Amino acid sequence: MKVLIICTEKLPVPAIRGGAIQTYIDGALPALTQNHQITVLGRSDESLPEDEIINNVRYVRVEGGLLEIYRENVVQFLKSTAEEYDLIHIFNRPRLVNAVRELAQDSRIILSMHNDMFKPEKIDHAEGASAVEKLDKIITISNYIAKTIKDLFPEAAPKLKTIYSGVDLDRFVPSYSDAAKTMRDTKREEYNLQSKKIILYAGRLSPNKGIDVLVRAIPKLAEKHKDVALVIMGSKWFSNDSITDYIAYVRALAERLPIPVIQTGFVSPDKIQEWFVASDIFVCTSQWQEPLARVHYEAMAAALPIITTDRGGNKEVIEPYKNGILVENPEDTEEFVKHLSYLLSNPQISEEMGRYGRGLAEQYYTWDRVVHDISSVWSEMEYKTTGDLTGKEILFIEEDEILGAHETDSLKTEKVKDQGINIEINEKEKFITHQNEHNNLSECNKLQVCTKAERKELVELCFILLLFYVLER
Repeated sequence: MKVLIICTEKLPVPAIRGGAIQTYIDGALPALTQNHQITVLGRSDESLPEDEIINNVRYVRVEGGLLEIYRENVVQFLKSTAEEYDLIHIFNRPRLVNAVRELAQDSRIILSMHNDMFKPEKIDHAEGASAVEKLDKIITISNYIAKTIKDLFPEAAPKLKTIYSGVDLDRFVPSYSDAAKTMRDTKREEYNLQSKKIILYAGRLSPNKGIDVLVRAIPKLAEKHKDVALVIMGSKWFSNDSITDYIAYVRALAERLPIPVIQTGFVSPDKIQEWFVASDIFVCTSQWQEPLARVHYEAMAAALPIITTDRGGNKEVIEPYKNGILVENPEDTEEFVKHLSYLLSNPQISEEMGRYGRGLAEQYYTWDRVVHDISSVWSEMEYKTTGDLTGKEILFIEEDEILGAHETDSLKTEKVKDQGINIEINEKEKFITHQNEHNNLSECNKLQVCTKAERKELVELCFILLLFYVLER
């Protein structure tokens, strides 16, 4: 298919300035481009050309910054391009949907949601409802985000699908591995932290991220654990090291701590794994309803036990006391002290939690799995566009409306053969097969993952296809 990916107006792709969405796109593109002709439309950056092709992906960049300016430039691109896209995949901007649909009436449109951008303060309800109506699918980064959309727009429910993010397991190596040893030792020696237990925070420095709570918890923690050090990796905004009142406040608190504190400022995305590998415990202090911070995946990949707040989607990747601990009262410094002290006092348990987290990352949070899930949605869109079932596979998954991580219960899968031939409905086993007249079996690609509601619609569609076949005969 010809696919247009529309990024946000905030940060460029590739992720030279960081950003969770930009990293997500970077991670998925190499595999997706093997089967599709992809154009990425994003914001301009002084260090990047306006139009280039890298590894068979075309990157087009227009002025961003403000959504209104960016939306107009997206419109101008769609008006001027000679390409007709089979699929348009918009990231995190429902306010782009109506404008895009007006100019691409024959394209399938998917919206990937990484934040609460359907909230009333982000989008007018009428505009949001119109966007939902015009979309073919809504991918969410967590079940929490899916629920927020469904609560505001119940009609969106059949279009929602959660696809958790992924992490580069070759770059974020487990801290106990031979591959990590040199990186770990070098970073610790550079900052004279060889004998320290390093607590790592990674993220933006803003009140809703709550790093001040962790800093204020350290004096009490240090009374019992004098061998700790704190690393604060992050800045005001991606690639922006300017000092806000909040950052000045955090720095003033940190300067009075009785332990070593390293404040790195912005760290280039291709270097952040060095601090993950060098650390012993990862802490996420989010005070707001976090959609699901990607630092959790990076911490798991680096085999760090996680302490994170029970906010938004964070808990969806945490198995309590297996790979991490949930902080129920994120504003309470005492609770952070309690959980940190537990891990520091029980190094074997801490290591086991880290290893378990690495196992989860390897099993559930690889880029291969992300690409697999995205491809299944793209294939579904391709089928809806062409009606061609040849060489596809339907996988039915019995699931509740909202699932937690790892709770999917896969049922039976069957391969789809030549379109419209010998359609068989097996209601007991909940699968549909298509076979050609010679009953030949061949390798296929996944077409669709269905909920119970979607299964009914697809079964009806299969009967229609069978009817067409009979009439043609």
